[in-house]
Amino acid sequence: MLNDIYNKRIIELAGNIPRLGRLSAPDASATAHSKLCGSTVKVDLKMNGDTVTDFAHDVKACALGQASSSIMASHVVGSTASELRELRETVRKMLKENGAPPEGKWEEIKFLEPVRDYKARHASTLLTFDAVVDAIGQIEAKAKQPAAAQG
Repeated sequence: MLNDIYNKRIIELAGNIPRLGRLSAPDASATAHSKLCGSTVKVDLKMNGDTVTDFAHDVKACALGQASSSIMASHVVGSTASELRELRETVRKMLKENGAPPEGKWEEIKFLEPVRDYKARHASTLLTFDAVVDAIGQIEAKAKQPAAAQG
């Protein structure tokens, strides 16, 4: 039932999203959009080496997109690129392959587990994870360019 996915904790997370806004000088920005529901998440990321040092986002999404963005914003600073890529894959598997939710600092994602039964809601739930991984990829690509090409 839809009430399962819009549980009390999801509503609390969606109503209290940290780090809303945009960074003035991000290392990369990325947007993820769900054509199905119209939700959009824009993220700004700063990294030092492999570690996220600052994060902000503009979230125009349903409660599920807001809740996953809230969890991301609460824990992304201090996380590494590989950790965040692994997190996206874990959440994708949780939704699409009956995988287990992540543990540790990302354990709140377990509240999104009932979304697995509602395929139409998967995209909005994954937006923040896709956008963060996209921004990390942009930063890594820039780092590989010769200094002269970075302008």
